[in-house]
This record gives sequence, C-alpha cells and structure tokens, in this order.
Amino acid sequence: MKYIIIEDEQLAAKRLRFLIEAIRPDYEFVAKFDSVESASISLPALRYDLLFMDIQLADGLSFDIFDQIKVEKPIIFTTAYDEYALKAFKTNSVDYLLKPIAEEDLNVAVEKFESNFKREAPKPEPSDIQNLIKSLQPSGKERFVVKVGEHLRTIESSRIQLIYSQDKGTYLFTDSGKRYLVDYTLDKVDDMMSKSEFFRISRKFIINLNYIKDIIAFTNSRLEIVVDHFDEDQVIVARERVSEFKAWLDR
Repeated sequence: MKYIIIEDEQLAAKRLRFLIEAIRPDYEFVAKFDSVESASISLPALRYDLLFMDIQLADGLSFDIFDQIKVEKPIIFTTAYDEYALKAFKTNSVDYLLKPIAEEDLNVAVEKFESNFKREAPKPEPSDIQNLIKSLQPSGKERFVVKVGEHLRTIESSRIQLIYSQDKGTYLFTDSGKRYLVDYTLDKVDDMMSKSEFFRISRKFIINLNYIKDIIAFTNSRLEIVVDHFDEDQVIVARERVSEFKAWLDR
C-alpha cells in the first residue's frame, strides 16, 4: 500500500510516519505536503492508496483541497481539534484521529481502511500497454505481397525455404522451387521474420529451419546448407555465425 501525508507540522509528520512504519512496515511512503496549494498541485500526478491528512494547514483547511481537485482515495484525518469531525465524515473518510495520535488508535484506523476499502488495480502505464500489444501480435511476418507480371500474389512465410540477396535485389525462394523479388532489403526482411524459424546465416542468406535438408562441414570451419531445388549458389554459414547458428539449432 502506498500512502501520502499532508501535514504542516514537521515533528507531527515525522511522528506519524514513524508510527505507520511501526504498525505497517510494508506500507510505502510516497510524499509529504504541508499546504493546500502544494497538495492540490501534486496529488493528481501521484499514485497512492491512502491519505493521512491534517485539517489545519499553513495556508488554510485541507477541505479546501477538495474544492480544487477531485480526491477519490480514502482519507484518515489527523487534527488537534474535534470541531471538524462532522465535515470530515462527509468526505471519503476512514477515521478521524485526534493529536497526539496513539499507536493503538492509528492501528484501528488502518485496519478499518484495510477492511472497508479494496485496493484498486493500478492503471497500466503506456509502456505496459505497448508491451501487451506486442505480445498479441504475430511473432513474425506472415506473408509477402509480390508482383508476378501484371498480377499481385501473396506468399506465405511458411512456404519460404530461404531468402537471399542478388544483384542488389532481395528474393524469396519457395517450396515450389520458384523465386520472387520483394521490395525490401535483406536487413529489413531479417527484422520481419520469426526468429524461431528463420536465421540469418550470412550477409547473403536467411534460412528457414523447416527446409534444411542437410548440413555439411565446409572449408574454414564453415557449414554448407542443402535446400531442395536451390542450385543458384552454395548456401554457406559464415564462419562468424557458425556458433550462434548451432546454438539456434540446439535450442
């Protein structure tokens, strides 16, 4: 639970915090304010569960805060006077404690708060929302749109055996033995693909795990990949990528 203290007497604020830490060491102190003005400015931007609020502040009564901002969180009022009790209970008050506050009375007030006010789930941060959206999105690009003559066709990523660059173009080589030019660089395509199925083995090739027919030891500690129907060039795993490629296969 997170709490805020609104109190203009420094010693009173310190003592109250000491008492709270004694009875509820798991409670988290957020901030302290000593005036109507400072509290009205700062409270809307803070996340908290409970307010401890003195009634008489340096620049007025704490009730004046309610005229400036909307306060929906539970409040435990603390004061040296009992004349404001009725007005306090017209707000979302949990209890009304007279100073000097006794630890036992504070504990009763906090127990009342815990019994009668359920903690609201925290509002998600924008970053949490973005992460959730990402988690719901597909793990990789599902299909490509390619041009075949005057026609447009879609190529499912699951049908792509490998992707390679040649003569400044990027091509998809499919399980039907055909190749298709796409309007992306190989670097861009590498960013798009599912990392569980596609691996960039060199500057020229990205291979699909599901279509690896064979892996053969090659010169200079490199590896050669065999893919059905592809005979335009040798598909070689660059030496600097061999260790990572093996780890990818063995995951």
